[in-house]
Amino acid sequence: MFFRWDWLRPQLTAPIVPTLGPVHPEALTADLFEDTLRAADTGDFLPYDKDQRWGSEKEEKVLREDVVHQPEHTLIPTLNRRGRGTVKVFAYGHHGSIVGGAAELAAKLAAAHDVVDAKVVRPLGPETAHPRGTRIQLKDFTTGPCPDPGGPVAPLTDWPATVQETFAPFAEAMAGDGLAFLCTRMRAGQCGPVLAAAVADRIVGAIGPMEVRPDAIGRPQLMPQYFAVLPAARGQGLGRVLWRAAMRWGQSRGAAYQLLQTEVDGPSDRLCQAEGLTSLGFTHTTRT
Repeated sequence: MFFRWDWLRPQLTAPIVPTLGPVHPEALTADLFEDTLRAADTGDFLPYDKDQRWGSEKEEKVLREDVVHQPEHTLIPTLNRRGRGTVKVFAYGHHGSIVGGAAELAAKLAAAHDVVDAKVVRPLGPETAHPRGTRIQLKDFTTGPCPDPGGPVAPLTDWPATVQETFAPFAEAMAGDGLAFLCTRMRAGQCGPVLAAAVADRIVGAIGPMEVRPDAIGRPQLMPQYFAVLPAARGQGLGRVLWRAAMRWGQSRGAAYQLLQTEVDGPSDRLCQAEGLTSLGFTHTTRT
């Protein structure tokens, strides 16, 4: 074992693991961190890696030879060659001074690997005052039923063909939210169903793909989705109806929970907070 759990566990202010992202607190173990080191050697996806939905090869890997693991802090760098390349250093620990050391390491490794971006990812606890960045939220399906929200929402393939044809222009308009990428995956038959909202026979909102997969300890997890509503259609409650329909879909197919990442104080963040999700902490990413 490379990681000492008695060192690392007290440093984990939020349940996020390099290359894997947020995990359920009950699945947060030393084995997860050890698995990322093994995956760095093989280049394979871990069985429970959510990114295996999107490709045949893992793009981000831990730079295991450059990990700094000490009693008071742990720095875990990762490398992603996509585009012009990115080095991230995940800085675990309670002292703000670790950010400076993490930034130095990120810059050094970016130069060594000839990549453009160098970033520091700082996990922060749910008690953080005035947080910035991304909030990690938990929807627990075991605490109560998710009722049918009604409204103009259905699986995309259930809408008439003339309505389905409007999905592509909608997806292109919402490319910044990942919908154009999702559309290409759908056309290739490489992802699960998508729930869509239609008004006046046009798609104006969507959430998907809808998929349930086991996590690292075998619990069924509703996987993250792309989620967007056209700006002109906002303010009518369609985003809430879409989200509730997605939660009902996941619960009805046996999911125990879903983890979401939302921009602090953004529309999705406010929606999830209003829906009573549990905040597990934050991640604040800075460029060096």
